[in-house]
Amino acid sequence: MFGLFGKRGAGASRGGPLAGLPVPATAGVLSCRVLDPVHEPVRQAEFVVSDTAGRKVLAGETDPYGSVLAAVPAGEYRLAVTSEGYTPYHGSAVVAESGHAHLGDVLLQVAPQPPLPEPGDWEIDPAHSQIGFTARHIGLARIHGRFNSFAGAVRIADRMERSAMHVVIDAASIDTGVQMRDDHLRSGDFLDVGAYPTMEFFSERFVHKGGSRWAVSGALTLHGVSRTVTLDTQYLGLGNGLEGETRVACRATTELHREDFTLTWQTLLARGIAAVGSSITIDLDVQIVPKKQA
Repeated sequence: MFGLFGKRGAGASRGGPLAGLPVPATAGVLSCRVLDPVHEPVRQAEFVVSDTAGRKVLAGETDPYGSVLAAVPAGEYRLAVTSEGYTPYHGSAVVAESGHAHLGDVLLQVAPQPPLPEPGDWEIDPAHSQIGFTARHIGLARIHGRFNSFAGAVRIADRMERSAMHVVIDAASIDTGVQMRDDHLRSGDFLDVGAYPTMEFFSERFVHKGGSRWAVSGALTLHGVSRTVTLDTQYLGLGNGLEGETRVACRATTELHREDFTLTWQTLLARGIAAVGSSITIDLDVQIVPKKQA
């Protein structure tokens, strides 16, 4: 497929839609179209162009038509194309000065799905899991934190889509690394851990989005308010621990808005800048193991 890299001749003239593209005299144009196995465009496929020393020259995503078009200095390059659910593609290219290296159609192949865990009762291993969050501070910096105490159970069904999970988080275990800030977050201005000691997430909706991507939707109860939340989840597969135990790993993320859970405390700084942003990004790295029999 990448035999078209470095092709010269008619392509070097950059006619048609490329005629008006401003390209320095020492550069050339690199282009291709990324397709799935049934020759439909793959939009938002990630691509990275690197030089022969492995240094990244540019990176981005394909457009709605699956196309990549970029001007790069003349030279030899490596191209990597990745998209969720497909096997990564790697190739090489030679771009000539004032030339157009057109790759043609890059056909991605469907990646094999990692095996799913066996049906049964599983539990989160807190020693190898983390529930973290990121919040914007004074409109500039980001504050990172985590919850140090939590527990969870997952019931894997015969069909993964019918599985369920329940996670309980100790609200007082919030940890941003600054005692004064953590005390404020535990107070009535924010989490009010005296009145609402735990946060809970319960889900019975697992939706396969393709490849290793799943959407896990459920009710998050925080500060006495329940809202539907969807975790964008990447299933990482099965493995074995140091003692031979079976482990399942995944990563997940979602975004919460404080106002949805009546966490409305706010202080405005000069020029009306909010001290704390309204959006909170939640990041989870989770490992589960078979539940121990009582």
